[in-house]
Amino acid sequence: MRIGEFAEAAGTTAKTLRFYEEQGLLPPPDRTSSGYRDYPPDAIARVDFVHRGQAAGLTLAQIRQIVDIRDAGHAPCAHVRDLLDARLRDIEQQIAQLTALRDTIANLRDDAAHPEPETCSADQVCRYV
Repeated sequence: MRIGEFAEAAGTTAKTLRFYEEQGLLPPPDRTSSGYRDYPPDAIARVDFVHRGQAAGLTLAQIRQIVDIRDAGHAPCAHVRDLLDARLRDIEQQIAQLTALRDTIANLRDDAAHPEPETCSADQVCRYV
């Protein structure tokens, strides 16, 4: 199928497909005699995989690593597990940082619940922040 048909079927744009091809996420498709890209129907599954990987927070470089392992004839399961473990650690760290920030802001807000402007000095700007 030509790139426009493929883009529509894959739920993306022709520009994105060209980018994926340049990045090694999609193998170069065959070309018609007039030079148009001619994608096989199973290429949609590859684009779906890229989109699922992005939805899981993987980078395109990480997704390319997985694709390269598969294209070399090996199952990428262990590599995917390691990437997902690292992603989970990152998310847990972000959650901890956001929780600490929320607690800090809640404490500041509690302190500011009953403002006393007369107790603030001009050099402090605002004692609650």
